[in-house]
Amino acid sequence: RRRRKIFVEPIAQDDWKVFWGDTVQVLTGKDAGKQGMVTQVVRDRNWVVVEGLNTHYRYVNRTVKYSGTYIASEAPLLLSQISLVDPEDRKPTEVQWRYTEEGERVRVSLRSGRILPVPPQPRRDGIVPEHWIGEWGSREAGGHTGKAWGAQCCYLTHTDGPKDTSVEDTLAKTYRPSLKTFEEEIMDAMGIVETRRAKKSYWY
Repeated sequence: RRRRKIFVEPIAQDDWKVFWGDTVQVLTGKDAGKQGMVTQVVRDRNWVVVEGLNTHYRYVNRTVKYSGTYIASEAPLLLSQISLVDPEDRKPTEVQWRYTEEGERVRVSLRSGRILPVPPQPRRDGIVPEHWIGEWGSREAGGHTGKAWGAQCCYLTHTDGPKDTSVEDTLAKTYRPSLKTFEEEIMDAMGIVETRRAKKSYWY
């Protein structure tokens, strides 16, 4: 079946408001009212993919002898079909780019005045260098708090989580070259003294 062409209005790069990692709410379709995280953005077509929403099911790797695997995959949504979620009340809201008193360009909810910080964006290899695990804090507490037209926001402070490796531990040089075997190094570390002596062996 041929798909109907959908023409979208181009959006300037500086005016784009939805990014990877944002929480959005679906406005139309079978998942209307549900919220999820944006996992992919296609700016050329005004598309966003929301994790676990607007899914369709299909078979992959189907052959003559194999029925294939039935999987669910997310179909893209147009920007007009989703809305950013206001962190103040977890409801959909329109946002606008504004500047804080410090001159930082931020997204502001038009309903509550709350700032929506842009999530750290992944590199092409999928790694998020600024991925944080921490608690909300203010500028005075070591975080970043900004004001935009009377609005106040808090960003996550950069703190290590229970499964994170600190920078100090990562850079610490713990390897010491040795001519001992692995077993001998373990014995030395545990204070085990080998008192046995190998008996002579004879070959016939």
